[in-house]
Amino acid sequence: MFVKQISVFLENKPGRLAAVTKVLADKGIDISAISIADTTQFGILRMIVNKPEEAMAAVKQAGFPASTTEVLAVEVQDEPGGLNHALQVLQQAEVSVEYLYSFIKRNEDKALILFRVEDPQKAVEALKSAGIKIYGSDDIASL
Repeated sequence: MFVKQISVFLENKPGRLAAVTKVLADKGIDISAISIADTTQFGILRMIVNKPEEAMAAVKQAGFPASTTEVLAVEVQDEPGGLNHALQVLQQAEVSVEYLYSFIKRNEDKALILFRVEDPQKAVEALKSAGIKIYGSDDIASL
């Protein structure tokens, strides 16, 4: 039900992002979703990849601090209001969204959004009750 996200902590210096993506490219690891949040000193690179265990090992071996987190991969209509519908469901369930970002890949006329929420189980129950599809790791790998 959850998808493993890799978070890599990067110094905010030229070439650091390129260095991480080269490590992954050299290992044949495909990035399905990516987001970076930065401050003046460092950035947090968040990714969904096709081989999370291999990616973690490669990134750490290259000297980058990294961790994994479970996130929800939620399917929404790719139309105005599609994302808002899922957010309204979470609001009604009183589940806070910590952050979200979208996939690079799509599934037909649907958009896939990654959610990090304060109460994942409660979020899953609310979204499923509203008829919203949640993807697991196997689903993501087949896209």
